[in-house]
Amino acid sequence: MPGREAGAPRRGPATLRLVAGKAVGAVLVLLGAATAAFFAQASLPGDRATVILNIRAGQAIARTPEELAPINAEYRLHDPLIVQYLTYLKGLVVGDLGLSYQQHRPVIAIIADQLGATIVLTLTALAFAWIIMVVWVTLTAGRGPVVNALGGFFDTTAAGLPHYWLGIILLLVFALTLGWFPVIGGTGAVGIILPALTLAIPLAGFLGQATRTEFERSLDSPFVLSARMRGMSDVGIRLRHVLRHAVLPAVTLSGWALGATISGAVVVEAVFARPGIGQVLVTAVSSQDMPVVIGIVMLVAAFYVLANLLVDIAYVLIDPRLRRAS
Repeated sequence: MPGREAGAPRRGPATLRLVAGKAVGAVLVLLGAATAAFFAQASLPGDRATVILNIRAGQAIARTPEELAPINAEYRLHDPLIVQYLTYLKGLVVGDLGLSYQQHRPVIAIIADQLGATIVLTLTALAFAWIIMVVWVTLTAGRGPVVNALGGFFDTTAAGLPHYWLGIILLLVFALTLGWFPVIGGTGAVGIILPALTLAIPLAGFLGQATRTEFERSLDSPFVLSARMRGMSDVGIRLRHVLRHAVLPAVTLSGWALGATISGAVVVEAVFARPGIGQVLVTAVSSQDMPVVIGIVMLVAAFYVLANLLVDIAYVLIDPRLRRAS
């Protein structure tokens, strides 16, 4: 008891230092992404006021100083670059992503209108990925060299499939040829299946790679032998005992998986012509609406950072070895 009491005060500060360090690192990553996005926009050729006015007017012509004056005043384009940068960072802190060049609306409102559809697609894809991974690994891991090699080959191949290519193949086979799903714009339960599978299959392969080795190692554990001696079936052992231990590496990758799925959803929504921030991004890029493009880039970066930060903090709080290492 005395040893525990002496060690208890040290755990709190150590945990706080680690959590604070993770949080500071996350902020620095977001700052780097914001800085890169800002200077990428600032370095684009041409006069930004002219570009904005031409986007709104829908025609690319030369503009007079009198025409450009309101635009320069609205976006403060005559301010020194460092002042524009600091104003931009201040806006990010308070959730102000600026005004769309094309729609003349707050970028945050434009993104919010479509974000719900992207989140639904992302969560559905994550659920599909876990189902595919669990079923495939449970059926193939530890089944002999041939079956196990086949399972590993699927994991590796699936993990490397580009979303845009896989989406087109699924469209050609299951929508255009077989007619089982809508070709474009399906927003119901049936319409979300192909887009979600497009995201889920590569993710399932990646998670399967992380799970398979641990699954096979767990099959050789003493608790598996004990369960077999008690007469438990092979399926029961795999689902009730082995899988519970084997999925821990995949859980570790949950933060990365969430960010990757959201960023992949941007591409998939464009392929399947679904509502969401993917369609908003495609429209913004084609019309050179840089505030919207940067807003979506920052949103995806924020999801990546936040998801990984939460996973890191959870491990710091759960695993005492990380606290002792500090």
